[in-house]
Amino acid sequence: MKAKELRALSSEDLRKKEQDLREDLFKLKFQHGIRRLENPARLAQLRRDIARVKTVLNEQAAGEQPA
Repeated sequence: MKAKELRALSSEDLRKKEQDLREDLFKLKFQHGIRRLENPARLAQLRRDIARVKTVLNEQAAGEQPA
């Protein structure tokens, strides 16, 4: 998911998205501990998506409008 797409969402939607991504990450990490993942790169992708969501939330909280 791109940051531009995230900026179009409301704060409430972003918080919900972050929660969903964290749940997905938890489930994937648990599966990874039990057996090999089909796509282990998905772990890194989820971490990056969570970071993007948090960045946009922080921007909105600070009232910044990126160029």
